Amino acid sequence: MEKLRNDKNLPEQTEEFSHPDDWWLDEEDSADGLPVFDPDEAENYAKDRQRLTGVPMVTGYEALERHRGVRRPRRKLSRREKRAWKKAQKYELKLHKAHEKEEKKLAKQAAKQAAREEKAAQKQAKKEEKHKKKTKPPGSVKSSEEKGATKKISSTNKDNRNKGKNITAQQSIPYREMGKDGICRVEDGYYSKTIRFYDINYQLAQNEDKNAIFENWCDFLNYFDSTIHFQLSFINHHSNMMEYEDVIRIKKQNDSFDNLRMEFAQMLRNQLAKGNNGLVRTKYITFGIEADNIREAKPKLERIETDILNNFKVFGVSAYPLNGVERLQIMYETFNQNVKVPFRFSYDDMLRTGLNTKDYIAPSSFLFKNGKDFQMGDTIGAVSYLQILAPELTDKMLAEFLEMDCNLLVNLHIQSIDQMKAIKLVKSKVTDINRMKIEEQKKAVRSGYDMDIIPSDLNTYGGEAKRLLEDLQSRNERMFLVTVVFLNTAKNKQELENVVFQTAGIAQKYNCALKRLDYQQEQGLMSSLPLGRNWIPIKRALTTTSTAIFVPFTTQELFMGGESIYYGLNALSNNLIMADRKRLKNPNGLILGTPGSGKSFAAKREITNVFIVTKDDIIICDPEGEYFPLVRAFNGQVIRISPTSHDYINPMDININYADDDDPLSLKSDFILSLCELVVGGKNGLEPVEKTIIDRCVRLVYQDYLADPVPEKMPILEDLYNLLRKQEEAESQRLATALEIYVNGSLKVFNHRTNVELNNRLVCFDIKDLGKQLKKLGMLIVQDQVWNRVTVNRSAHKSTRYYIDEFHLLLKEEQTAAYSVEIWKRFRKWGGIPTGITQNVKDLLASREIENIFENSDFILMLNQASGDRQILAKQLNISTHQLSYVTNSGEGEGLIFYGNTIIPFKDRFDNTLMLYALMSSKPEDVEKREKLGIKGRDDS
Repeated sequence: MEKLRNDKNLPEQTEEFSHPDDWWLDEEDSADGLPVFDPDEAENYAKDRQRLTGVPMVTGYEALERHRGVRRPRRKLSRREKRAWKKAQKYELKLHKAHEKEEKKLAKQAAKQAAREEKAAQKQAKKEEKHKKKTKPPGSVKSSEEKGATKKISSTNKDNRNKGKNITAQQSIPYREMGKDGICRVEDGYYSKTIRFYDINYQLAQNEDKNAIFENWCDFLNYFDSTIHFQLSFINHHSNMMEYEDVIRIKKQNDSFDNLRMEFAQMLRNQLAKGNNGLVRTKYITFGIEADNIREAKPKLERIETDILNNFKVFGVSAYPLNGVERLQIMYETFNQNVKVPFRFSYDDMLRTGLNTKDYIAPSSFLFKNGKDFQMGDTIGAVSYLQILAPELTDKMLAEFLEMDCNLLVNLHIQSIDQMKAIKLVKSKVTDINRMKIEEQKKAVRSGYDMDIIPSDLNTYGGEAKRLLEDLQSRNERMFLVTVVFLNTAKNKQELENVVFQTAGIAQKYNCALKRLDYQQEQGLMSSLPLGRNWIPIKRALTTTSTAIFVPFTTQELFMGGESIYYGLNALSNNLIMADRKRLKNPNGLILGTPGSGKSFAAKREITNVFIVTKDDIIICDPEGEYFPLVRAFNGQVIRISPTSHDYINPMDININYADDDDPLSLKSDFILSLCELVVGGKNGLEPVEKTIIDRCVRLVYQDYLADPVPEKMPILEDLYNLLRKQEEAESQRLATALEIYVNGSLKVFNHRTNVELNNRLVCFDIKDLGKQLKKLGMLIVQDQVWNRVTVNRSAHKSTRYYIDEFHLLLKEEQTAAYSVEIWKRFRKWGGIPTGITQNVKDLLASREIENIFENSDFILMLNQASGDRQILAKQLNISTHQLSYVTNSGEGEGLIFYGNTIIPFKDRFDNTLMLYALMSSKPEDVEKREKLGIKGRDDS
């Protein structure tokens, strides 16, 4: 490099010393016609030459070569030096460009400074002119021409000030027209539509199910191309409590049970106050497209709407499109949060009054005076955006935001980027990073250290950019521009700052930041409306999987109207759980739990709720005699079945509607086979020959009754016994002998015609005193009596609810289990709603046939479970580890509810000061409390 600089001042050479190749030549390379190097001549030349100021010292050898004009060839550069040389040249070119850019920037700044100075000078001139006018003598008068000019200028300035500003609250709302069908013309050439969707259980699902939901959500996001802008809106707002009170309201019936009705109703209101059912959480997706007019936009929006609804069906998510009134109501509730007046609007009123849709939804005023917050009517609010700083996000972040107990609107504006443009953009970033690496390598060469040493950030960014490019090209990923906007509202500024601080704390927990939209509050507020338009220019580029981490699903709620029953509070959201089992495809149910977990209490609570809310008949099989106080409190009928009791039930009872075909004896024969198996059968049950004999006798014993169905001709067990004695087979004598103790012996309690009326709405079969030998037989006979009641109620279009405590006792023998499973299947079709109550889960899963009880039960109330039972249930019901935690060492009245495909953790803290609690509890201390209240127990009657 030094030689090149010195060559600038070389003396002009004569033609004879020029060399065509312009190379320096060593002495050994001299050719003919070239001068030969002479050392003495070189030394003399160097002595005689005067030194020039600023020119480096030149050796005699070099000076002689320069004087002669002969150059020797340069040393050949190494590959590394060549690369460094090329990089250096590129770097110099970039420096030149940077210098030009800096010069342009300085010129621009100078122009701006000149403009500012000019503006300041004009302002100063105006001030001076104004000062002169003030000091003008009183006698001076403006000419009419001057007056006109001044007025014109003033009017023009006023118009300029108002131009582009919203004068009214209605003008601030940024849409043009809302159609009846829900299509909104947001701007000229832009139309949008909104769909409401409901929640599913995501946070409680197993990891495999979570992965499936996440992958489906990724596919859902990839559906939207660059022509569709869509917005996910999550709105938490306090609603009018009257909506919930209407659901839980229990009306008086002007009977003796009104005091218990009102006590139960007050308990529900107290539970509602404990929860946060006043906070309504709704979820929407709004999508918009560009079109020249509504005729072009409508078919496109309808096609997108159909595709979105079909995609939601893949998740098992319920969804429906909103009409114009429903979309307006969302905006009304957003703008008028503290107004108690409900939204009233109809398109017919619009035509009659001449108002437009904005007049119905606009608040009294908007005030955006402060850059950090705003006011709409009596509500103060603040809009912030989420600055995503974390290298990795979790699917729990959005759920935690939505669990906040305050008014909150979270909106995700998502715009897909065209795939080719996205790939091109990432490629350009990769190129930029590579260029920066080269510049760093040049610096390394010039500084004399290893060129492989470059900043670690460049390597990191380079690797990430390449992986991103690979994802876009080969892993079904798309690129999205995402803006996450938060709207917090409150009644006063202090409350607002608290909720904003709480929201920012959650963001900080996940290594993100919540930034206030300073002086963009109006744009932020309007971007929070479900219009499908984003007026915030702050966007973050994310891939499909990164965007999908904002999974919009958390946990389901279960709150139904109609004849819904109370089951506690949602353990996650603290909301009331109100469900109607009749709406299930199969309303059969099970209540499972260890002793002391609250099984019987849960059953009694449901019985109480059913009695005071519905008209259903209720039948209870009570092996422990603990339902007596509750049944008596509702004037129910308690039928005690024991060897010493005078209440009799005939196991041979039958009616014409006993089966749904023309042969009622087929089902009755199954029952009597089950009964005989309990009486006769050994380890292997009844032999085939014995079954044949019993079936034959059953058809014979009912011949007279079916010919003339009067109560006096109803057969009893003794009639069957006598028929068996008359049969010729040896097996029939064995069967008759086994039945003898139940006909003529000490266990003949079931050898009587039924002498109790079963017309009461609430009937309890108390079989506590039957003893171990007869208890299973008693439960089976009660079940048959319930089936008779179900067949009668079916004709009256009335439901029959049957509660079977110690249900596992019916499942230990093969034939009785088979009969119970068959009845379990038939109940739904005949209007029966059976509920099995047990602590022995293993007996419920003793055989594949008994497992059908699980498959035919869409309602399961699961309380605390033993370790072995938890594993069985987890496998049978596909329960996740997280869900199992709610039935592991849980407290009384805590567990899981399975309602169809919905799984909800619940807790029930029933007020122990109520009379209903004393009626339902079976704890010894509560029994004493019941006695003090004057409520009779089983042994006191």
